[in-house]
Amino acid sequence: MLEPQSWVLFALLVVLFGVLVWWIIASRHLALKIVAACLAFVMAMAFGVLAVNKYFSYYATWGAAIADFSNQSPNSGPQISAGSLLSGTKSKDPGFNEHAVYLRLALQQGYTLRVDMPGKLSGINRFGYVYLPPQYFESQYANYRFPVIELIHGQPGIPADWINVVGVQETLNDLLKHAEASPVVLVMPDANGGNRISLQCLNQVGGPADLTYLAQDVPDLIARMLRVQPPGLGWGVAGYSEGGYCAANMALRFRYRYGFAASLSGYFTPYNNKLASGKAVSPFGTDSALRTENTPLDEVRALAPGARLPQFWLGAGASDKADVANAVYFAQELQLHEASVPLILTPGGGHTMGTWLAEVPPMLTWMSRGLASVVAHVSALQLARARAEARADHRAGTVAPGN
Repeated sequence: MLEPQSWVLFALLVVLFGVLVWWIIASRHLALKIVAACLAFVMAMAFGVLAVNKYFSYYATWGAAIADFSNQSPNSGPQISAGSLLSGTKSKDPGFNEHAVYLRLALQQGYTLRVDMPGKLSGINRFGYVYLPPQYFESQYANYRFPVIELIHGQPGIPADWINVVGVQETLNDLLKHAEASPVVLVMPDANGGNRISLQCLNQVGGPADLTYLAQDVPDLIARMLRVQPPGLGWGVAGYSEGGYCAANMALRFRYRYGFAASLSGYFTPYNNKLASGKAVSPFGTDSALRTENTPLDEVRALAPGARLPQFWLGAGASDKADVANAVYFAQELQLHEASVPLILTPGGGHTMGTWLAEVPPMLTWMSRGLASVVAHVSALQLARARAEARADHRAGTVAPGN
């Protein structure tokens, strides 16, 4: 009833503010006036913060807000490093191995891990989160290399937003239980290195190489660490707001490392970056060619006829005219190369978390099934090739030497 987005809570704050203002006017004691003024200021500040939260549909419950500020996840496990049980070896990690408590939970709801993600090529060292679906721990999947979706958060934002605010792991688990999605591993890296920093997942001129980190270092690390597909057709990337731009640009710049991409309320022409100081700077310096190379609209237009590019899924809130125009225009450009580009316009939605919460389930359904289909096709081709080679070896062995 009194959750962060409750109208009852807003009405209560207004009433309390009115009472306190009356108290300031009516009271004859200076000390009481000061107390009332301070409390009125607190009520007004709380109203403003909650109004912003409601507009962006950020925190729906107090638990989500507390979990975000404390960086806790309800089913998070211990931090891991490469070489643990999750890559197929026996683990010495006490948190995961002792014992059936975590395994029983993992078989029911999957397993969320906080993982150090050092970048060998970029030199960037950050952390992120990985969600392993329940199937990762089932015996029938013991030899299965899972497809992966890399999830890029917005700005302001942190990777834990996918867990604490979007609830992406719970959403995927629910879709899996109802056979509305295929099992995938979710990877949530830190896209900016700070909540208020905007780097747009780009290699900055004279600065950090975020594009290299997110599109090369992170996928390579996860592929070494876990039982997943190598970067390629079995990988997807998705993001909302600034993360939507990141997903589109990463997928196009590294077309052979991603098979699928989804942009939720994304844009397709980069802006200036925002540093921790609040200063806006160009990520490209004065290099106009570099800007063009990182502008998804220009990237698609520059593709040669018949060029391979990832399959795209686009979403936007129907009430946000700019987001809709961006998505529709980008879809038209993509359709010159792809027969089908799903475009979801959420009724009544704006550039808010509420829109993205509504769009994440259909996006996960579409992308996870597409990735599973690709993995099955590749596995079938590999099996057919292995059988053909075995038959060739057998025929060669039955031919007598000299004949």
